[in-house]
Amino acid sequence: MRLDKLLEQEKIGSRRKVKALIRSKQVTVDGQVMMDESLNVDAALQDIFVGDEKIQQQTHVYYMLNKPQGVVTAVKDVQHQTVIDLIRASDQRAGLYPIGRLDRDTEGLLLITDNGQLGYQLLLPHKKVSKCYEVVVNERLTEVDCKEFAEGIVFSDGKQCKPAELRILSSEENKSHAHLDITEGKFHQVKKMFLSVGKKVIYLKRLSMGPIRLDPSLGLGEYRSLNQQELQALMPYFTIHKKEKSVEHEI
Repeated sequence: MRLDKLLEQEKIGSRRKVKALIRSKQVTVDGQVMMDESLNVDAALQDIFVGDEKIQQQTHVYYMLNKPQGVVTAVKDVQHQTVIDLIRASDQRAGLYPIGRLDRDTEGLLLITDNGQLGYQLLLPHKKVSKCYEVVVNERLTEVDCKEFAEGIVFSDGKQCKPAELRILSSEENKSHAHLDITEGKFHQVKKMFLSVGKKVIYLKRLSMGPIRLDPSLGLGEYRSLNQQELQALMPYFTIHKKEKSVEHEI
């Protein structure tokens, strides 16, 4: 939540008074005077003071979901179960939404929050947030494929992907297993990348996004709140700037 909006909600004063307090250096975040009223903050993760008064409000929720196949990455859908439908009623919040998207037939890590600014930051192309996928394809993978991925796969329409790291775990004539690290999120990107080297993805699972790795103890369709260590790892993405680049599509 924006710093000025949080302080206004906490009844520190009107929007005008809040701005005046910030400009007069009376607001600190984690011990530092904060002059940026648009800073994305969460009082549950940071020490926010107005003078000697500490803001105690728990602002947002953050969930890690192990998305199963057949569920769509959406807030609402008239035909299919959504990832938000998997969240218990007691854990629902206004504005809850998935960060990015996974195809209906893709499994794995999906972050769900009501912190819109954090989600926006994690999807900005220039942030280069790395995502790791477990991939199974229907052909033999080779070191030539790894080289092509490292150089940047070029799609049939001429669009070039950024360099990606392909690590082959097993390779057989009719089936190969690999891990793939990418730092962008073009529409259906992983599937298109493998099609570009003559392979079809038959299984896809996201293992990590930025500093957050999928908890192996979570079964398909299960979720949990991010722990304090995971939330602290996301702190670099809380700072926002007024002129940010547009967000690309997620996998």
